[in-house]
Amino acid sequence: MPHFGLMDTRDSFEKAEGALLRARLHIRGARRRLRQGKISAGIVTLYDALLFALRWYISSPERRKKISLGPEDDMSYEKQVLALLQRSHVLPEEFDYYAFDALVEKALQQDLAAYDYSAMLSDFEVFMDRLGVMPFNESDLPPEDPSTF
Repeated sequence: MPHFGLMDTRDSFEKAEGALLRARLHIRGARRRLRQGKISAGIVTLYDALLFALRWYISSPERRKKISLGPEDDMSYEKQVLALLQRSHVLPEEFDYYAFDALVEKALQQDLAAYDYSAMLSDFEVFMDRLGVMPFNESDLPPEDPSTF
């Protein structure tokens, strides 16, 4: 993944700042992969960015206040978190998680070199903006090694 050597991977699982950094690094890396025609790899990298963006979002008590939590809600599954975000009107209607998830599954199985990703990326970026992950200044991130996959 594009964070290799740019951050402590453990931080992305243990610290909110680490999860946010990983999400942003993966967004940057995914955009590069998509531009390079590595469509399947770019889509899968966006999925990882989404997972860590969600981890970051729910890590904050302030942001969690925006979510309509019930006693049965389990915040450890991304589909549950996404459902809560949708129910709480945090998730923009433009982003169809289930279509994105199906696209990720397809990207894991086959090369999607001919796929026009522009609308999907636009919807994904709207979602990341709504979460507060985007926009970000890429120059604030550790420098990327373009030779990595």
